[in-house]
Amino acid sequence: MMSAVLGGVLIGASVSIMLLFNGRVTGISGIVGGLLQKATPDKSWRIFFLLGLLVGGVILRFLKPQAFMVITSTTYVDYVMAGLLVGVGTLLGNGCTSGHGVCGISRFSMRSIIATITFISSGVVSVLIFKMIRGEL
Repeated sequence: MMSAVLGGVLIGASVSIMLLFNGRVTGISGIVGGLLQKATPDKSWRIFFLLGLLVGGVILRFLKPQAFMVITSTTYVDYVMAGLLVGVGTLLGNGCTSGHGVCGISRFSMRSIIATITFISSGVVSVLIFKMIRGEL
C-alpha cells in the first residue's frame, strides 16, 4: 500500500515539475510524437525524459526483480497487438493515459475525464475479448 502511495506522489510531483519548468503537460504520446517529427526544435529534453523512463525501469529491475515476475500466458503477438491498439487509441483520443489520466483529470478537463473513461473501458473490453478468444473465460 505504501509503495502505491509513494508512486502516486512521485508521479504527481514529476508532472508538476514538468508543467512548472517546461510549461508542458506530461503526455508520453506527445513526447514521443515530438521526437518523431523533423521540425521539433526541443528534442533533447524529450530524449532525456524517455531515457529516464527506461533507466528507471532498468534500475527497478535490479533493485526489485520480484516486481517483474509475472506468470502469464501472454505472447509477444499479444504485446504487439496491445501496443498497436494503444497507438490507435492514442491517435483517436488525442493523447494517452498519462496526458489525459494524470494531467488532464487533475486539471478537471472534461475532455480528459471522458477520454480516460473511454481508455479504461476499452481496455477492459479488449481483455475480455482476448480472454474469450483464448478460452480463458
